[in-house]
Amino acid sequence: MLNTVASDVIRSSLRHTWHTGTRLLKVLTFASLLPMAAAVAQEPGTPDIVLPDELNIEALYEQMAPQVIYGRTAIELLRELETKHYSTVSFDNQFAERVFDNFLDGLDSQKLYFLQEDIDALIGYRETLDDALKNGNLQPAYDIYNIYHKRVLERLVWTVNFVEKELAGLDFTIDEYLEIDRDEAPWASTPEQLDDLWRQRIKNSALSLTLTGMEPDLIEERLSKRYRNQLSQVAKTNDRDVFQAFLATVARTVDPHTSYFSPRDSENFNMGLRGSLQGIGAQLTSEDEYTKVAELIKGGPAEQAGELRAGDRIIGIGQGEDGEMQDVIGLRLDDVVDQIRGEKGTLVRLSVIPAEATSEAAAREIRIVRDTVELSEQFARSEIIEVEVEADVYQVGVITLPSFYFDFEAAAAGLPNYRSSARDVRALLEELKQDGVEAVVVDLRYNGGGSLNEANELVGLFIDTGPTVQIRYSGQRNGFVRSYGDADQEIVYDGPLAVLVNRASASASEIFAGAIQDYQRGIVLGGQTFGKGTVQEIIPMNYGQVKLTRSKFYRISGASTQHRGVLPDIEFPDRYQAIETMGESNLDGALPWDTVRPVEYRNYLPLREILPELQARHQERAAEDPDFVYLNDAVQRMIEVRQRTSIPLNKDLLKAQREADRRAEFEANNQRLQAKGLPLEVWKDEEELAAEEENAESAEIAANDTENEEEAQEEDDPLLQESGRILVDMAQLLGRPMTAAYQSDNLRAAQVEIDRSAQ
Repeated sequence: MLNTVASDVIRSSLRHTWHTGTRLLKVLTFASLLPMAAAVAQEPGTPDIVLPDELNIEALYEQMAPQVIYGRTAIELLRELETKHYSTVSFDNQFAERVFDNFLDGLDSQKLYFLQEDIDALIGYRETLDDALKNGNLQPAYDIYNIYHKRVLERLVWTVNFVEKELAGLDFTIDEYLEIDRDEAPWASTPEQLDDLWRQRIKNSALSLTLTGMEPDLIEERLSKRYRNQLSQVAKTNDRDVFQAFLATVARTVDPHTSYFSPRDSENFNMGLRGSLQGIGAQLTSEDEYTKVAELIKGGPAEQAGELRAGDRIIGIGQGEDGEMQDVIGLRLDDVVDQIRGEKGTLVRLSVIPAEATSEAAAREIRIVRDTVELSEQFARSEIIEVEVEADVYQVGVITLPSFYFDFEAAAAGLPNYRSSARDVRALLEELKQDGVEAVVVDLRYNGGGSLNEANELVGLFIDTGPTVQIRYSGQRNGFVRSYGDADQEIVYDGPLAVLVNRASASASEIFAGAIQDYQRGIVLGGQTFGKGTVQEIIPMNYGQVKLTRSKFYRISGASTQHRGVLPDIEFPDRYQAIETMGESNLDGALPWDTVRPVEYRNYLPLREILPELQARHQERAAEDPDFVYLNDAVQRMIEVRQRTSIPLNKDLLKAQREADRRAEFEANNQRLQAKGLPLEVWKDEEELAAEEENAESAEIAANDTENEEEAQEEDDPLLQESGRILVDMAQLLGRPMTAAYQSDNLRAAQVEIDRSAQ
C-alpha cells in the first residue's frame, strides 16, 4: 500500500510502506549492538557475569561463530535488496569495500580498540565480503568481530585496573587536552598508544566528577563500577548480536533508510511503530557509552515536564525520592529502559548531561513522574495567538501537527470516527473560522512525517483541486511516475497561510510544505527541512524482516525533496543549524537529489511578487527583536562549542571554560529579558547551585518553586509571533488587510493620557 507511511502502521497486514522521517535511531541499527553502546541483545534469563577481582581475559573471552540460519538469511536479504530496492544494487568488490569500511566504522569509529596490526590482518576481507555473502558465509564478519571483541575486553580490563590502582596519580594541573573526535585519526600502532589515550579519557571523566564536588574516593568507586559494568555487558555479547550487527550494516550500506531486523529486533521495532510508549515518554538510543535521548514523545511526561531535551545523555537513574543514583554509563540500552520504566505515578530521577555540553561536569538532575502517555497529545491541536503589529493586535490561528497520523485498523474495520490528521485539521480549521481568525499558521516543526495519503489530504484543505505529490517507482515499474492529488473541490480555508518548519521536519511534512510553496498558496517559514524524499516498505523474511527503500517522491514542480529538503521563503534561526550532521545530505549513502517532469498546476497568489517586501519587513523587525537576536546568538554559540576539537584536562582551564560558556548564555538571556521588560536572572556559581539543591527542604517545595518560576517566565513563542506578523504583512500587501482585534495596551494607555490632557 503505497500511501501507508505512518510511524505506527505495522498492525494487520504483512507489508507496509512508510516514512521514517528523522527517527534515525541507532537503537534500530547495528550501532546499538556495539559493546561501548551497551545495547547488546540479551536473551531473557541470561545471568549477570560476576567479574573476578583479578580480571582474566582468557576467562572472559570466547570466540563466536555463525549459525546455519544466519547464512540462509544473508542470501535471502541480498535477494530482497537486489530485486526490490529502488536503486540498482550490485554486490561486487566496491560494495564489499563499503560494507567492510562501514562495519569497522560502526565498531570502532573513534579508533579506541583496534590496532593497526589488526586492520592489516583483516584487510583482505575488504574485497571478498561480497562473495562470502552470496554464498551465505558470515565467518569473515565473525572473524572481524572476534578480534574487536577481544580488543574491547583487553581495553576495559586495562581501564578497570588503571582506575582502581592509578587514579590517584592523575595530575589535573598540567596542560593536556583530550581529542574530541578521532574519526580521522590513524589506528594506534602499539598497545601503549591506546594506554595513553585511555588514560586521557579516564582523566577527563575523573576531572568532570571532580568539578561536581565529588570526593576522590567516591570518584574511584564511581568509575570502577562504571567500567566493570561495561566489561560485564561486553562479556554478554553472543553470536546473535554479531549477526544483527553485520546484516544491518549490509542493508544500510545500500542506503541509510534500509535495514535488517532479526526476529527479536523486529518485535521491538514493530512495537515502536505501533506507538508503544515508555514510562517517561522518550525514545532512547545509544551513543558511545551513553544512553541518549533521541526524541521526546509528544504529550509524554518528559515532554510535559519540559526539562529533558533531545540530545541529552542519561548517565544516572534514581528511583523515588531517596533511591541511590545508579550509574548507567556503559549499560545495555534495554537495561537502562527497564530502570526508567515503572508504574504510573512513581518518581524517577535522571542524572543528565545536556545536549550542548561536552563533559559530565555539566550534569544535572531531572525529576519525572511516570505516567501513561495520552495519545491525544500527539494529535493535531489548535490555539489562537495574539500578534501585535504597529500597536494593533491581531488574532492568528495556529495548528500544531506532530505527525501525519492515520488509524489504519479503525478505517479498515469500517468505523466511522477513525483518527486522521487531515480530518482533525479540517475540524480545527472550522473552529478557527467560527472564532473569527483571519490567518493560520500550520506548525510542522519536529514533524518527522507519517502517512503520505494524509499529507495529500491536508494539502486539499487549502486548494480546490490539483496534484500534490509525484511518486517514482522501482522494481517492475522502474521509472514510472504517478501523480497523486486532491479531487475534492472544496476549500476548507482560503485565507492567509504560513507553514512553519525546521531541520527536523521530514518526509510527509516536506510534501505538504513543498506543495503549499509550489502553489503559492502560502508562505514557508523557518529552517531548511530534513531532506528525506524516499519511501520505505517493511518486508517479512523467514528469519526477521527487512525495511528497504522502494520509491521516491517529488514535488509537483518536479523537484525532489531528497537531500535538499524544502527551503523556506523566509528563514528563521534554527538550533539545528549548529548540528552539522543533521539532515539527509549528511547521511552516508543517501540517494541523490534529482527531478522529474513537472505537472500542471496554477498559482493561487502572487506571493513571489511580494516576497522581497515581506523579507525586508521581517529582517527589519528581526534585527531589533530581542528573541531573534538571542536565538541567532545562541545558534552561533552552539556552533562555536561544537567546533571545539579538544577538551582541556587542566582543572583550572576546564572550570574557566565551563564558567565562560555559562556566563555567555546567562548574559545573553538577561539582555533579552531586559529588552522585553521581564525580570532578570540572578547569577549563581556552581557551589551556590549545588548548595541550593542540597538544602532544599523537600522535593515538594522545590517542585512548587520550579512551577512558580516557570509560570512567571512563561513567554510567547517568538517564531510563532513573527509568523503571525508576516501573515499580517502578507494580507496587507495582497490588498486584503486583516482586521485588528483591538489596540495594544500601550496605545490605549497613550490615548487615555491624551484624553486626560485634553480635558
